[in-house]
Order: sequence, then C-alpha cells, then structure tokens
Amino acid sequence: MRIALISDIHGNLISLEAVLADIDREKVDQIVCLGDVATIGPQPREVVAKLKASGLTGITGNHESYLLNPGTIDEEMDAPSWLVETIEWCARQLTGEDLDYLHSFHPLIEISLDAESSLLCFHGSPKSNTDMILATTPAAELDEMLGEHRTTIMAGGHSHVQMVRQHNGVMIVNAGSVGEPLEHMPIKEVTHIMPWAEYTIVNWGKGILSIESRRVPIDIDVVRQAVLTGDMPEAAKAVWFRLRRWAA
Repeated sequence: MRIALISDIHGNLISLEAVLADIDREKVDQIVCLGDVATIGPQPREVVAKLKASGLTGITGNHESYLLNPGTIDEEMDAPSWLVETIEWCARQLTGEDLDYLHSFHPLIEISLDAESSLLCFHGSPKSNTDMILATTPAAELDEMLGEHRTTIMAGGHSHVQMVRQHNGVMIVNAGSVGEPLEHMPIKEVTHIMPWAEYTIVNWGKGILSIESRRVPIDIDVVRQAVLTGDMPEAAKAVWFRLRRWAA
C-alpha cells in the first residue's frame, strides 16, 4: 500500500498542482490531506476547488478552525494583525460550499494497513491541531501529546518541516508543507520558505515500512506572480516576500 500525505498547502495552488502531478506519477493508492489548506497564500478558493475535485479526505488543521470558527485564533495565540487580516480575507474568498467541504474534515483519520497495523493521521498531534511535534520534542512531552494512541505509524503536519522519528516503537512522520516549507522550526527572528513543495509517501507491504520524504520543484516565478497580482492584503504580501527564499 502506498499512501501520499500532503499538508499545509496554505493557499498555494501552484505548489499543490506540482505535488499532485508528482503523486499521479507515483501511482499511490490513497491521498490524505493533513490540513491547513486555504489560508495565508494568494489562492485559497482555487486550492479548495482543486481538493474538492480530487475527492481528498481531509484533517482539520488549526487554520481550518480559524476559518470555520471566527475568533478562535484570538483564543489560541497572540496573532499579528497581518495574519488575522489575511485569514479574514481568505474566508471572504470562500463560498458556502467551500466552507461545507472544510467542515467535512476530521480531527483524526486512521487507516488500516493490515490486520495488525495502521496509520493514524492528524494535524499537530492526536491531542490538538496546535501541538508541535519536532525532532527535538522531549520524549515526556511527546508521550503527553500522543496520549493512549498507539499505531504502527503516526503522521502529521503543522511544523512545515519534514521529519521521520521513531518513538517507543512507533514511527512518527511529518509530511512537510506543500505551500510553505520552512527552513527550520521553531521560527526564529527570520526564517525562509524554501523554493520547493514537500509531501511524503508511506509505503507498507508484507510488514515492511518505508517512508519517502519528497521535494518537488516548483516554478517560483509563477508563485511570485500569483502573490503580486492577487488582491490579498498588502501586509501579507510583504511578509510573504520577506520570508520567502526565491530561487536564483
């Protein structure tokens, strides 16, 4: 079985299309979207339309929560004004049908691999879509995030950094980010959005597990034009260009 995991698209249709084209060439059995699909980037409506047309199963990320439950972002974090403004702009781009689609996402999705093995998918952790599981997360904190869940593989997103980590016999995977792969997490004073798109393929067969953390080249100039020519808030455009490391 080959399962493609995509996450953190953040309104970047160009990167999403590049990843879906690569997935199509890889002949996977299933695609799971791990959340955060339609905020921050310049093409929220187009990304949702693409996902709906593809019939993908989705996980509720923290940014879906922000879109569907206005005010949640203020409760969960001290968000900068540009982020609040951008999320509000993204929400205005989406139709009622788009929001209904996002409402259909799930907190957790468990996929059976065989009679004794399964893959558990979430956004941040099984406990919360705002938890951050990193390679450096202390074991005791990770135990708290995982709770009583014990599956062969666990997979999430949220950090925008690809990762494969073994913890007490469980393989923990971060799929990375389709739309905004980051140079490092936690974010320091300045970070960069890397000039590619990321996703992961989980391979399982006859009890053998392998993980493919994939980087897909994207047309940076096309992404640049989408940001420049779209009507997203100017503050968001400025932040996007300050953070992004554009290819030469």
